[in-house]
Amino acid sequence: MEFKRKDQYEIDDLLQIMKILRSPDGCPWDREQNHESIRNCMIEETYEAVEAIDTGDGALLKEELGDVLLQVVFHCELEREKHSFDFSDVVDGISKKMIVRHPHVFGDVSVSSSDEVLVNWDAIKKQTKGQNTQADVLKSVSKALPALMRSAKVQGKAAKVGFDWPDVSGALQKVEEETAELKEAVASGVAENCGEELGDLLFSVVNAARFLKVEPEQALSAACDKFIARFQMMEQLAAGRGTDLASLSLNELDSLWNKAKGK
Repeated sequence: MEFKRKDQYEIDDLLQIMKILRSPDGCPWDREQNHESIRNCMIEETYEAVEAIDTGDGALLKEELGDVLLQVVFHCELEREKHSFDFSDVVDGISKKMIVRHPHVFGDVSVSSSDEVLVNWDAIKKQTKGQNTQADVLKSVSKALPALMRSAKVQGKAAKVGFDWPDVSGALQKVEEETAELKEAVASGVAENCGEELGDLLFSVVNAARFLKVEPEQALSAACDKFIARFQMMEQLAAGRGTDLASLSLNELDSLWNKAKGK
């Protein structure tokens, strides 16, 4: 396929580039791919775009959004080759969805707040997706989401029908209860029980985070960053003594940890 070089490319050019890459004379790697083989690429590129948002780097965000768009185009091309759907069908579908989900903009529905917008959105989504019960709504939360994020979304949807604690105290008490049950499972020595109770504990912690309006994924990520920074300080403190962490006892490591924490 011929392709004309330009100073400024548009979406049709990207679609053409993907067709060329997938053609018999294109790229061997691109021709070998399918939905499953590039599934993780979609995840990775999305998270890299999120990281660009978190760092406030506009130039990087532009690049990463391009990488995300490439994944969308790639998956569309795979389906176009099977005569299933193509990029234009995807654009048509999301455009129609946005119009239907925003009757206060494209219809005659009146709203007075963003809260009303969300109520309407959920009602329309439930109707268009054929969700007859609230359990159907909970099941609709993607299992491919990170578990903490999925937990928060499931809990939030359950709360919309009143299945929720009155305030954070109930959620925190549940954390204590689940911690006690985990200790009992550990004492029993049954690995399966430990896994189940640990899952319950994590789920209850997410519930507490929801009441505190803390995003659990971000909170845990920040905790990872804090741990790494303190661990680095421990290594520096050990190096200042002419030793390394691997040669120290647990008590000595604990002492360095407390110093790294500023205690």
